[in-house]
Amino acid sequence: EEQAQREAEESMRRDMMATVLDTAARERLSRIALVSPERSRQIEGILVRMAQSGQLRGKVSEEQLIELLEQMEEAQNKTSTKKTTIKYQRRRDIDDDDDF
Repeated sequence: EEQAQREAEESMRRDMMATVLDTAARERLSRIALVSPERSRQIEGILVRMAQSGQLRGKVSEEQLIELLEQMEEAQNKTSTKKTTIKYQRRRDIDDDDDF
């Protein structure tokens, strides 16, 4: 019973995305889902809420989806103060020329 309900919700979500997004935006969202399923779900939730509240006029283009992604990224950066840093560590060999 729960499985059937989940499948029905998934089907409804897919149908909603098909009506809200144009083909290029749908392709971009599916590529995002391959890399980050959680982020894809967040975007879909936002789009569903926007569609239900009447904020969307027509289909969402790929450019509009990109703008939404950028807004999400800015909002996440404001809420999290954790900054990602990359540290490069070179392997030092015996014959390195840095010894001189």
